[in-house]
Amino acid sequence: MAYDYDDQNVFAKILRGEIPNSTVIETEHTLAFNDIAPQAPVHVLVIPKGPYVCHDHFVTAASDAEIVDFNRTVGRICADLGICPGDGGAGYRTISNSGADAVQEVPHFHLHILGGRPLGRMLERAD
Repeated sequence: MAYDYDDQNVFAKILRGEIPNSTVIETEHTLAFNDIAPQAPVHVLVIPKGPYVCHDHFVTAASDAEIVDFNRTVGRICADLGICPGDGGAGYRTISNSGADAVQEVPHFHLHILGGRPLGRMLERAD
């Protein structure tokens, strides 16, 4: 698979420091920040620092270190925010949109972590 990465997308600009963000956590391979238009009381975006367009691109092209760091960072954020069901939190949802059918708005892989209220069903059946 070939992906064309647009280095002028908003997340690339955030990674270069051209656009400010409200950082939640930053690691060697990952940046997480609060969404500027939150859809829930907790709405954090988690992005890899590498130039990956979507989830399948990330998991097939990123190094093991990047993949592990990203996933452990997601777990740490959920624990730090107190939304993990195993730690007494009420739960959370993760969403990653990939491509046109999923309405991916920014062509840089990102994961939404949403929580802090009941979120309802994710999708309704389309019959």
